[in-house]
Formats: sequence, C-alpha cells, structure tokens
Amino acid sequence: MTARTTPCRVAGLLVGMVLGWLQAAAADEPAQPPAESLTPAQQQARAAWQAAAAALVAGPAEVALRDQAKLDLPAGLAFIPKHEAAALMHAMGNRTGDEFIGLIFPQADDKSWMVSVDYDAAGYIKDDDAKDWNADELLKNLRDGTQAANEERSRIGVPPIKVTRWIEKPAYEAGEHHLVWSAEVKLRDGEDPDPTINYNTYVLGREGYISMNLITPASTIDVDKPVAKKLLAAVTFQDGKRYGDFNSSTDKVAAYGLAALVAGVAAKKLGLLALAGVFILKFAKLFALGAAAVGGGVWKWIKSRGGKDSAGTPA
Repeated sequence: MTARTTPCRVAGLLVGMVLGWLQAAAADEPAQPPAESLTPAQQQARAAWQAAAAALVAGPAEVALRDQAKLDLPAGLAFIPKHEAAALMHAMGNRTGDEFIGLIFPQADDKSWMVSVDYDAAGYIKDDDAKDWNADELLKNLRDGTQAANEERSRIGVPPIKVTRWIEKPAYEAGEHHLVWSAEVKLRDGEDPDPTINYNTYVLGREGYISMNLITPASTIDVDKPVAKKLLAAVTFQDGKRYGDFNSSTDKVAAYGLAALVAGVAAKKLGLLALAGVFILKFAKLFALGAAAVGGGVWKWIKSRGGKDSAGTPA
C-alpha cells in the first residue's frame, strides 16, 4: 500500500490483496512456515483462512439463509458460512453481530469485492413511505446521522467520515419488495480519492429482511454492482415467511419504516468500514503474513475442490 492509502478504502483493497496472496500461493506453491515461527495473531489469521477454505460453498449451489430464505448462489461465486466468515471479518478488524450470515467472494482472479450477508429480525417493515420519500431529504438525513455518529468514532480513535453523494439513489420495487441504494462515504478530513463503497440491497420478508452489502472501491462500482443485483434477485423467502404472508393480527411490526433503512439504521452502520480500515491499516503487515502463511496453493485448492453444498457434503 502507498502512503496515500486511506483507512476508508483499505477494506475494499484488502479483498484484492488477499486474493492476490492466495493466487501467488497457488502459483508458487511455497512451503508453509512452521506454526512455532508465527505469532499468535498470525496463527489465528492462518487458521481463519484455512477454515474458510474448508467450509466454502462454491456456486452454483443453494444456500440456506437462516430459517427464512434461500440464496441460489450463481456459478463463479463462493459463500463462506457464518462461523468461518465471522473469523475472517474479525481478522480484518471488523465486527459482526447476531444478524450476520456469511460472506460472498468472487472466484475470478481479477475481482476485488466481497458481499456481507445479514438477516435482521426487525419485524414487518411497512413500505408505504417509499411512495412519498424525497431522495435529497434522505441524503440530508443520512449526512446528519453520519455526522452525529462521528462523535462515537472519534471516541474510539476512528477518523470521522462524511457522506458526499448518492452512488445510486434509493429505489424500491414494491412487487419484489426489493430496496437498493448506495452513498459515497469519504474521510471527513484529508484526501480520499478512491473510497470504499457500500452498495446496499435488501429483500423484505414477513418477520424481517435480508440485506446484502457489496463492498468495493468507488473506481470499480459500476463494473461490480450488477453482481449485487443478481444476488438480490437470487434470494427467495420460504412459504409463510414472505412479505405477503404478513398477518396484522399476530405479527410483529418493525419500529421503523422503509426510509429508516436508508437514513436511520444505515447511518449507524456506515462507520463500520472506517473502523475496519483503521485496524486493517494498522495490522496490514500481520494480515499479509497470516495469509501468506497459509501457503500450499490455497486458492487453487479452493477452486479445484468445488466447495461444498449447503448441506456440507461434497458438491
């Protein structure tokens, strides 16, 4: 990384770096260093990548999303389940919560993005406010919420951020109950020429919603975002769990409406990339050593083994 690399863009760059390390390992077949030569953190990083490789589900495959829905994972993509994916996220310096389901990576050598998959049991989200929302007002609310959250980021030593513009204005498809939106987030202070983009997609269900967050650099968002829409279309809620199955006499209604997924709830989550970036920037060398320590042609092995199906048996 160059001296101009900023914390907000590091999360996106890390994906490409990791794939690069794994590809180099596949080409050079380096011998793995003995465990006793690694620091505990390096051993943890190596274990996280090895566990992820072993648990990987390669598309095409059907992936269960809790007891709520399924994802028809397309060919060329790989899903890493919750336990192993959480270990990877933690190794990257990021946090995961109860909503976290897993990560999706491309298997192509020239791609450098990842998708975080979550399920939030918020309840049934009323979507009638989508008819009247104003994109400019939502952007202002998102900016205000992000600015308010900067106090907490500063408290824990994370650089403040700012929302600059829409990458894609909020759009809701009522028939499919799909929400898509993306805003550019940069460091508030200093230069940030190629920030990391969160491209957010949601599928509403009876008891909550599935969210899939594409994380990629701004310079490649136009090339990468079609995969996010393809994944969105590949999610199907189970019978009885669909949005149209809502029963007003028995079901929980969410405490917020659809607009809050853009300008309310989202403002609290935008700082996660900045938080991840700080830790990744600080420990980038450690991650490089940890990934390189996997050795043995891991990425070649991942591709050749074909992954596992969602039941955990060979595909």
